[in-house]
Amino acid sequence: MNFSMLGGGGGLGMSTPPTMSQAYGQQPWGGASANYSVTAATSASGDLSVGNTKAFAFDELYSITGGFARENVLGEGGFGCVFKGTLGDGKVVAVKQLKGGGGQGEREFQAEVEIISRVHHRHLVSLVGYCIAEDHRLLVYDYVSNNTLHHHLHGRGRPVMDWPTRVKIAAGSARGLAYLHEDCHPRIIHRDIKSSNILLDDQFEAQVADFGLARLAENDVTHISTRVMGTFGYLAPEYASTGKLTEKSDVFSFGVVLLELITGRKPVDSSRPLGDESLVEWSRPLLNRAIETQEFDELVDVRLEGNFDDVEMFRVIEATAACIRHSAARRPKMGQIVRVLDDSLTDVDLSNGVQPGKSQMFNVANTADIRQFQRMAFGSQDFSSDYSQSRPSIGSSRRDF
Repeated sequence: MNFSMLGGGGGLGMSTPPTMSQAYGQQPWGGASANYSVTAATSASGDLSVGNTKAFAFDELYSITGGFARENVLGEGGFGCVFKGTLGDGKVVAVKQLKGGGGQGEREFQAEVEIISRVHHRHLVSLVGYCIAEDHRLLVYDYVSNNTLHHHLHGRGRPVMDWPTRVKIAAGSARGLAYLHEDCHPRIIHRDIKSSNILLDDQFEAQVADFGLARLAENDVTHISTRVMGTFGYLAPEYASTGKLTEKSDVFSFGVVLLELITGRKPVDSSRPLGDESLVEWSRPLLNRAIETQEFDELVDVRLEGNFDDVEMFRVIEATAACIRHSAARRPKMGQIVRVLDDSLTDVDLSNGVQPGKSQMFNVANTADIRQFQRMAFGSQDFSSDYSQSRPSIGSSRRDF
């Protein structure tokens, strides 16, 4: 497995180089589905365009980034660098220069640009254009002004993000991801959901960025098998060990993001005591106790100082526990998570066939895939936890695990 360090606008993660990154747009949740065909056209100005994007000249992108100057770097990682630039009309953009040309030929690159250019949603970062020049492959995106969720949660010296803002970010990013999974045809699997790929505007509205090595999952295909990619600490167990990828792998990764929002902890923290380095493994028994007892002190970020709504916290904890189930088939769809995060009055069933008191989804210490995943992360030590049952939730809501 080839992992490399990725700077996500101030946060550090581990990621493999993507062939394509970031897509995406400004359409309200619940808008029309996206359908694709690959076309290239010449605009009235004479510029070649693909889909809804503009083909930029390399010289123009070189100029607006100050010759790809270090002082204009927004992020740097295995994929290459992202630079800030300002177009002639005053529009601020982020220019992603893919390492090694993204490993694609011109037609393949244009085909992927065509697909992502037609995906539009207010919680997905918009693709503005692209550039193909000899071995260079560059992508141009809307600039999102307020850094990343990772930066605001984990950056040194940052003010504590309050709970309503955390829920707002969770709901927005869930909408964007659900749109990719359920309203795009063919549906799109992100493959690298993490807090450094959730960008924030000045109102702390979330925009999901960086599709990484996104691949399209045709409607008649249940999974995509490929070499393991993504970011350490967010990878679903089955993805890390087998390379089988479905939208439920994204759901697991989103559950890790929810854990970050609840706890304020990083997904992997080597400074923690032995056995507690993994946020997911550390949190499993605490999630269970929080659901059973409705006591949250052990789990919730102490920096919040108890300033959160108990019912709202309980809903987010339930959604998190469902997302990180070991069994991919038992994880909810992102549309279900959106409804849980959006509407406290709606009783959304996240059980997916799990009977109270009979769940074995977290009795996974003896399975080959989870052992391999744990060895990759922490060596040979063993982890085990059991999510046995849930009790009636606060208020009128009840969801069984």
